Amino acid sequence: MDLYISSLLLGAAGLGAMALGGLGIRGGHGHSAGPGHGAHAHGGSHVHGVHNHDASAHSVQGRSTSSPGIAPSLVWLLSSPRFVFSLLLGFGAVGELVRPFTGGAVQIALAVLGAVLFERFLVTPLWNFSMRFASAPAQTLESAVTDEATAVTAFDAQGHGIVSVEVDGQIVQVLATLRAADREFGGRIRAGQRVRIEDVNADQNRCTVSLL
Repeated sequence: MDLYISSLLLGAAGLGAMALGGLGIRGGHGHSAGPGHGAHAHGGSHVHGVHNHDASAHSVQGRSTSSPGIAPSLVWLLSSPRFVFSLLLGFGAVGELVRPFTGGAVQIALAVLGAVLFERFLVTPLWNFSMRFASAPAQTLESAVTDEATAVTAFDAQGHGIVSVEVDGQIVQVLATLRAADREFGGRIRAGQRVRIEDVNADQNRCTVSLL
């Protein structure tokens, strides 16, 4: 099996596996990146810490990618399986297509050029179009753990009340219990007060909260 046939089969198999396995479509959103779970999901000091960490990370990244002769965008493309498989498929297909008319270095050059054009003007537009139909996984009540919620009612002497929390872009009301440590400390929650969700029982639509 020659170079072009091998590239054609490998590229086709790789793209087919990615399409069937859902790879290359938007990854599942993590807890902090989900709809309705932005920077407000944690206390102020924690958010500032995250921002500082991000700034440091960008700074380090800026130094690491500034090495002479290395284009960050090219490195990113070469590390993308979809990009590599597209080039292999285009290289093999064009190489086989021009085989009856030429060979040697000219055939290789035409195959390389065809691979780049194939990836840029055929695969990329089709892939981007398919991504429009990819939806983010729905968030569940469990994803609200460590998020802030708002007390809808004042909590009673036993530490029971109702809170509202944003889940997947919707406001959900949940029965809540103030954690034992805060109750022993004498904490009371008033309507409108902000609390933090510590634990969730989605089956019973209940949660445990703590004082901020």
